[in-house]
Amino acid sequence: MKGFSTSKFSAIGFIVTIGIVFGDLGTSPLYVMKAITGASEGRINPDFILGALSCIIWTLTLQTTFKYMLIALRADNHGEGGILALYSLIKNSKKSKILYIVAIIGAAALVSDGIITPPMTIISAVEGLQVYQPNIKVAEITTIILIILFSIQQFGTKSIGKFFGPVMTLWFLMLAVFGAINISSNISVFKAFDPYYAFVFLQHSPNTLLILGAVFLCTTGAEALYSDLGHCGLKNIRISWIFVKICLIISYLGQGAWVLSNVKTALIPNTNPFFMMIPSSFLGFGIIMATLAAIIASQALISGSYTIFSEAMSLNFFPRQKIEYPELNQGQMYIPKINWAMMVLCIFVVQHFKSSSAMEAAYGFAITITMLMTTILLIYYLYYKKYNIIIVAIFGIVYGIIEVGFFCANAMKFMEGGYIAIFLALIISIFMYAWHNGQRLKKKYVKYVKIHPYLSVIEDIKDDKNIPKYASNLIYISNAKRNDEIDAKIMFSIISKHPKRADNYWFVYVKYDNNPFTFEYEIIDLAPNIRKVKIVLGYKIQPNISIYFSQIIEELNKDGEFDMLSNYKSLRKHDIPADFTYIVIDRVFAHHNFISFREKFILRLFNLIKHIGITDTTAWGLDSYNVVREKVPITTKENYDKGIRIKRKEITV
Repeated sequence: MKGFSTSKFSAIGFIVTIGIVFGDLGTSPLYVMKAITGASEGRINPDFILGALSCIIWTLTLQTTFKYMLIALRADNHGEGGILALYSLIKNSKKSKILYIVAIIGAAALVSDGIITPPMTIISAVEGLQVYQPNIKVAEITTIILIILFSIQQFGTKSIGKFFGPVMTLWFLMLAVFGAINISSNISVFKAFDPYYAFVFLQHSPNTLLILGAVFLCTTGAEALYSDLGHCGLKNIRISWIFVKICLIISYLGQGAWVLSNVKTALIPNTNPFFMMIPSSFLGFGIIMATLAAIIASQALISGSYTIFSEAMSLNFFPRQKIEYPELNQGQMYIPKINWAMMVLCIFVVQHFKSSSAMEAAYGFAITITMLMTTILLIYYLYYKKYNIIIVAIFGIVYGIIEVGFFCANAMKFMEGGYIAIFLALIISIFMYAWHNGQRLKKKYVKYVKIHPYLSVIEDIKDDKNIPKYASNLIYISNAKRNDEIDAKIMFSIISKHPKRADNYWFVYVKYDNNPFTFEYEIIDLAPNIRKVKIVLGYKIQPNISIYFSQIIEELNKDGEFDMLSNYKSLRKHDIPADFTYIVIDRVFAHHNFISFREKFILRLFNLIKHIGITDTTAWGLDSYNVVREKVPITTKENYDKGIRIKRKEITV
């Protein structure tokens, strides 16, 4: 973000952080207490409310403060947070073959939650209008707001984004003020700070799991908070959390005090303690603020979803998509296909459930899975970083018990709507698993050869005037990591398939680095006019290879290592630059390959998923006018060793 440093705390950083990071957590007072009273089955009494409030306070403390603020935010990848950033820190470890599945499940569940949260948050705010008009069509109003919200993403939100911080700061102050007004009527709610009430509540409540599922809604935004680490920085988030947590707790205590003073009213179906505790003269203002806060929270989740998918693409968990930057400084990302798919799914959720009460069953379920997956990765990360094994074990046991408990509580709502969250997470997980393994299988069957035995052949082709010149500069996108190796299919393309004469041969290999912002290259001179270029990119850097290669050529020309002018005399005398042609070899799955059933299934699903992504040419950021795609089959040695060989028929004369 422009205007403040993410490495140190500042007043501007505080305001911006409030607007970006805490939207999901900040709008939870709209529905948490309503969900708790709805699960009480008419048994509201002081012990019930104090126990529920104590659970909320200690859930915010244990989950949000201790796990995320004190531990998870320290597990950053060069300032970037989130479950995929955490995975990138340990993906090169010995256990990465198992951990990538954990990361995929967690990321998919987080996306699923991101689809359900905007409808839940916005409809909860719009329902405040039912105080004035009980029959108002909240689902239709919510749908209109969602359509507008998703439609403006393509234009960027810089102009309105400036108001996010001040609006959310005012929102939190409003939570604290109205909460404090109601606390004064029943100060006994302060007893909820004693964890004893939570302990007794969990032991004796007849609907412990059901109510625990409602309590969990107060911390669902903690995972999104971790993902926003790179936007605002550790110090800004931690210090801002002190203010946010105080405001949230005061609001919850105020709602609890109102419920204790108005038990009969609180038991009326669909009564929302949040709106009921606001003085009638300020209710209109409260509804407007709640709606604005809900929209801002939804905007943050939409932007966060773009980031998740962008990271997933860079980690080879999802097919490449077209990414646009509405703002010139690339401060905001926009992924068209993801945007419209999310809009359709969000509208489906609204029209399916119609109300926030019905939506509570689906909301929060998926995020428990993400939190569990984050805990597993954190355990391995702490172990990997050689933290005291006893501390790591205690962390794993404590948060394993807490989050398994929350998962079981939410699992009770599976048939009431939780199945939608799990279905979405499952579909996204399958897509990510198939894409990741499909890429690995394609690379598995890529054959590499030593390049040096072929250099003399290429040089002879370059000097052979009998072969028509294919291009002045011929550039191949290679998968070979080693400097002395090259894809066998590239050599086949140059030498055997159709001999390709060029003045210069370039082999470009793109490597993704764990540091999200790595942006560098190196040149390996293999022979005169034959070079290998290794471009190293962080997973936050888009692979615009055409632009980066042009920059490399300009630097080489400036340093006298390469002549950019055309070698054609007629063009050179007019200072016309040389031509460049890219060749991308697309390895196609051939159904006759002798591979396992699992591999066939993954590759077939991979080919299906390819259609939702963009072409390799677009994915690499290449200009289509000078790119040639050559398709070659994925072949294995077993094709020949195990295949049925045709026999020659003997002819008798």
